[in-house]
Amino acid sequence: MNKTYQQETIAQDSQLLLKKIENDAATTVWDRYQTQLPHCGFCEMGLSCRNCVMGPCRIDPFGDGPRQGVCGADAEIIVARNLGRMIAAGAASHSDHGRDLVEVLAQVAEGNGSGYQIRDTAKLKRLAAEFGVTIDGKADLLIAAELADALQEEYGTRRKALTLLGRAPEKRRKLWTSLNITPRGIDRETSEMMHRTHMGVDNDWQSLLLHGMRNALSDGWGGSLIASEVSDILFGTPTPRPTQANVGVLKKDQVNIIVHGHNPVVSEMVLAACQSPEMIALAESKGAQGINLAGVCCTGNELLMRHGVAMAGNHLSTELVLATGAVEMMIVDYQCIMPAISQVAACYHTRMVSTSDKAKFPGMTHREFHPLNAKEMAVALVKEAVENFSNRKTVYIPVEPVAAVGGFSVEAVVGALGGTPGPLLDAIKAGKIRGAAGIVGCNNPQIKQDHGHVTLTRRLIENDILVVDTGCAAVANAKAGFKVAEAIHLAGPGLQEICGALGIPPVLHFGSCVDNVRILVLASALANALGVDISDLPIAGAAPEWYSEKAAAIGVYFVASGVYTVLGPMPPVTGSMAVVNLLTQGLEDIVGATFAVEPDPEQAAVLIRRRIENKRKALGLDARSV
Repeated sequence: MNKTYQQETIAQDSQLLLKKIENDAATTVWDRYQTQLPHCGFCEMGLSCRNCVMGPCRIDPFGDGPRQGVCGADAEIIVARNLGRMIAAGAASHSDHGRDLVEVLAQVAEGNGSGYQIRDTAKLKRLAAEFGVTIDGKADLLIAAELADALQEEYGTRRKALTLLGRAPEKRRKLWTSLNITPRGIDRETSEMMHRTHMGVDNDWQSLLLHGMRNALSDGWGGSLIASEVSDILFGTPTPRPTQANVGVLKKDQVNIIVHGHNPVVSEMVLAACQSPEMIALAESKGAQGINLAGVCCTGNELLMRHGVAMAGNHLSTELVLATGAVEMMIVDYQCIMPAISQVAACYHTRMVSTSDKAKFPGMTHREFHPLNAKEMAVALVKEAVENFSNRKTVYIPVEPVAAVGGFSVEAVVGALGGTPGPLLDAIKAGKIRGAAGIVGCNNPQIKQDHGHVTLTRRLIENDILVVDTGCAAVANAKAGFKVAEAIHLAGPGLQEICGALGIPPVLHFGSCVDNVRILVLASALANALGVDISDLPIAGAAPEWYSEKAAAIGVYFVASGVYTVLGPMPPVTGSMAVVNLLTQGLEDIVGATFAVEPDPEQAAVLIRRRIENKRKALGLDARSV
């Protein structure tokens, strides 16, 4: 077979494994994508509605068919409703992740945490103080209990604003108040969006989209930020540490276990079990040289940030890693887990295990993790994985791993700068760093895997723009070799000088997709130091290969926070040019930032550079022509 699979992916390991998996007569996400073509044009444009059973309805964008649904909703209403529901689902996903972590914190505080504990007491106390919890003279567990109660109140609060909005610049908070989009409660805004989009409620498309921003902000400055903060308290605040990426991180002579999903509650316990002397001894008794834990997607990113655990791949790699024949067990929690993955696993010897009470999958053994049983459950699963080692057949690991560095939390970045963002601001003012861009989001089979992430990143760093990334974008850039200090030769002269002086790569791994909020926290710190709003900074965001409802919510809370954001795939909104014009132009006058859609990463880089140079000029800094 001469097919090279270069149309599907730029990653060498993925290309080789796609060839193998086809020879093995297994199907992948790319195969299933082809069976769905051509896509429904009404759905692509956001013009179909199934919100009630008077329909389903669709609007004809060309004028020969229906111009209204059965209820009378026109294109603007239907498109806005559909986008609002995407935002609500995405906000609910990341915010519910945060709730899970708060519940574990509460269990730890009550002494029911089994193997969990508080690992960053300093952050515990700082966060408690933000929520008005007195800390003087109190034991850590009592502080944790009171903080957990306060955090749980954020989900159903009746206050006027979420507590963590206080981290945003004052100018931004005043703008949110003037627009009546200040989020009041995490669950409240999602519930209200579902209410507004019910037939017969909010039929003003602009009103729907404004509430969409409020809903997204309830996630970005609420649920997601809580998730990151509580993860740091329970598992440790990330610091830079060496790691590796691509499928070459799998070991032919070791038991390989993959964790997949987003919630570190499961993966932290699995890591501890893999490192236990008893399990290592058992592996050696079965003929293995040890136990190798690796990650895919954001559960892997969580372990990478805190422990240096290697990443076998990102979203579109999750089926391919199984084709190596080297994976004894894949343990999943929730989000971005394709239900077809167990069909691929069935072609090999890999055992698939689901662990969340809210996420069951066909063809997987279900073993629920809870704080009281997590330690014992992890040991049992690792033991099963070790015993599966003897069932291996042919093993094919086609590449060597690529070195990387991860773990750049806001605290780590500021610490590297001497405890203040001042040196970073000085470098921006001097023009050595022109600005910064956050590149985030997953892979999408409509786009060549990793091409958008890697190309955009390369073009930005060579033009002295510092890149921070999260999620699947972070894994793509690690596989491309951008995340070691030696990669500074790929950067422009100014960025190269700064990164060389600090001993950091030109692309900083900021964590999992829920950790996008770390980017906003750092941006707020820079804005506060300059006495400006986030929208005044020479920064931008991009999601070159996004696919999920979570990404829709993330993009909206970035723009609503004042960050110009470039998307690769077009959202399903083109059925209403009024909605398109608001999202890509009108929001600039409303929130000081807007969306752009540019599938070509080369052109996306030009858009971002132009935005950054315009912001530099507005701040009175030197500006380059682009």
